[in-house]
Amino acid sequence: MTDTLIDVRTAVTVADLTLEEKASLTSGGSFWKTKAIERAGIPAVMVTDGPHGLRKQREGGDHLGLGDSVPATCFPPAAGIGSSWDADLIERVGEALGTETAIEDVAVLLGPGINIKRSPLCGRNFEYLSEDPIVSGVLGAAIVRGIQSKGVGTSLKHFAANNQEHDRMRASSEVDERPLREIYLRGFQRVVEDAQPWTVMCSYNRINGVYASEDPWLLTQVLRDEWGFEGLVVSDWGAVNERVTGLAAGMDLEMPTSNGTTDAQIVAAVQDGSLDESVVDVAAGRVLDLVRKAEAGAGSITGPLDVDAHHALAREAAGRSIVLLRNEGGILPLAASSSVAVIGAFAQSPRFQGAGSSMINPTRLDNALDEIVAVAGSDKVGYAQGFTISAKDTADAADLRAAAVELAAAQDVAVVFLGLPAAAESEGYDREHIDLPAVQLELLDAVLAVNPNTVVVLSNGSVVALPFADRVPAILEGWLLGQAGGAATADVLYGAVNPSAKLTETIPLRLQDTAAFLDFGGSEGRVRYGEGLFVGYRWFDARELEVAYPFGHGLSYTSFAYGEAAASVTPAGDIEVRVTVTNTGDRDGREVVQVYTSLPGSAVQRAVRELKTFASVALAAGESREVVLTVRREDLAYWNVRAQEWVVEGGDYTIAVAASSRDLRSTVIVAVEGDAVATPLSRESSLAEVFAHPVAGPIVQGAMAQMMSTMDGAASIMPEGVDMMAMMGSFPIGRIGMIAGPDFSAEQIDQLIAMANA
Repeated sequence: MTDTLIDVRTAVTVADLTLEEKASLTSGGSFWKTKAIERAGIPAVMVTDGPHGLRKQREGGDHLGLGDSVPATCFPPAAGIGSSWDADLIERVGEALGTETAIEDVAVLLGPGINIKRSPLCGRNFEYLSEDPIVSGVLGAAIVRGIQSKGVGTSLKHFAANNQEHDRMRASSEVDERPLREIYLRGFQRVVEDAQPWTVMCSYNRINGVYASEDPWLLTQVLRDEWGFEGLVVSDWGAVNERVTGLAAGMDLEMPTSNGTTDAQIVAAVQDGSLDESVVDVAAGRVLDLVRKAEAGAGSITGPLDVDAHHALAREAAGRSIVLLRNEGGILPLAASSSVAVIGAFAQSPRFQGAGSSMINPTRLDNALDEIVAVAGSDKVGYAQGFTISAKDTADAADLRAAAVELAAAQDVAVVFLGLPAAAESEGYDREHIDLPAVQLELLDAVLAVNPNTVVVLSNGSVVALPFADRVPAILEGWLLGQAGGAATADVLYGAVNPSAKLTETIPLRLQDTAAFLDFGGSEGRVRYGEGLFVGYRWFDARELEVAYPFGHGLSYTSFAYGEAAASVTPAGDIEVRVTVTNTGDRDGREVVQVYTSLPGSAVQRAVRELKTFASVALAAGESREVVLTVRREDLAYWNVRAQEWVVEGGDYTIAVAASSRDLRSTVIVAVEGDAVATPLSRESSLAEVFAHPVAGPIVQGAMAQMMSTMDGAASIMPEGVDMMAMMGSFPIGRIGMIAGPDFSAEQIDQLIAMANA
């Protein structure tokens, strides 16, 4: 690093430092740097914002993107690139991000963000990958691997249950244990176990009443003891509430600087005995380890940056991020000979990234209008602004609309660029609705009235309602595509790129249909996750609700056929799924093959089906290939609340190979052996649970049968067909004495429980 003093890889240990020096390492030295200790030769290292580009601000810069930052490649944000479903592509983007980070002498790029898209209203959804934890985990791990392959670190964020921006500094996410484990933590677990990010960033919010920065269950028991995380936990900027409590919980590094205030609190806590010095040693040691890693990678990649190569990669990634939602009549791809009316301000002034701490100063910026002209020629392309993006612009909407309609009527095809203005979605606050601006919808209606050959291109960081979906022949979901999105859009429109992206979040018909509609935002500092496990497509499927476009949906300019799937359990307990996929069209293309599982008759509440694995497969026109996918056994597990462990339930699983969550192409049944579960018994255990216990069950069932045989008179008053045993199944064993009398004394019940649990 530029301010290295000596080689800390060999020289310094925690034992060489004073208490005050160790405490000082656990908070930032400035807004973007850790603290140096000159006496010990420990340098400061720099961390900086991402996640879809390097946002290295000038010294003294802020956290919310208000200040100047060095030019860097702006790749598609997560909402876009996640739609590629391609871990290899995303890893290559990660490598480019790592290269730029290393060239700028930055130790850690703060990303990726993998929080679940619980509601389309979350203002920061553009930074997150999916409503599904498997997608988020697999693709998040790919980004981490790519970045860290260049000798710099990542910061997996925002840990955890940070699914809204409203009141994000204080609000408590009230989540039951199963959805917390299975939906909101599962993606983090996948990234930690598969890719070991250098750091994990704890979020601002509370989880079930406890600040994430002060939660030993989250930061130590789960993250380290269960998942084996080896790195450092850093706070989100300003997320520290009580520093000493947080340090004891496992929150190692406070950012930004506290100007020494919290360092002194830590020293005082050790001196008065309320904090063991070994806790400080561990945190300081983790900071030293981070510095060592940064020093080991420093200087391995030097500039100058190959701006052209990275822009080309950004263009490839953007083209792979565009979802073809609809293409009736094969209106796309456009013929270069067709005359085109390009309409909408976003065509000339692209919205290519979200607002807030992830804002990148791009090395260059394409726009779709110029790129369309470059393909078709200026004589074939006309442009009309159609509407204004900024509320401050007072241009007359009627005049802009009239000019656009006149142009559309005169051309073969109208390509209308619609989307959300930057102010509609941003870090720091949430959206109030999912509607496009009324002026844009009015423009589209007017264009359709004069030219039915209309294509809509969308620019938005999270889903928007599509009331026109059945009236527009073709729709491209363009998300936010980064600095090369304009060229990539032209590539897809004219067929230079065959679209292959698919939705990683469901597009609903109405906001009211979404799972979190009644609970999103919360009140009085509490946000109840009342939908439980049923997030995104899980909710829509369970409720059998119609949607605009389902999770996993995306079309192509070619077509794909699926053969009959086969599935078998491997010696390791995973499920290997095989299916032949054929490109039946006349264009090379790429299909995202998805595998969903379900367990009919499960003993626990489950979604109708859940995504478990996927693959992006490139196929030449006419090519067939056997695709082999692996469902990890651990991904079949549910969190057993009573046993406090992951459990694979045994049974006949339905394996569905699909083109989307609602386009199932082939299904197969495979028998899976379940885990043995020894749920501890207590006086609160029901008779049904006791009956199912391998030790206590036979004893109690025998005693109950004998007891029932002596109750013929009582049984005779019950209606015919009533199952007494079933009726009493939910009765707590600790209260059975009121029915069984002295045959089941409290002492006997306690002895039975002790024997079973032993």
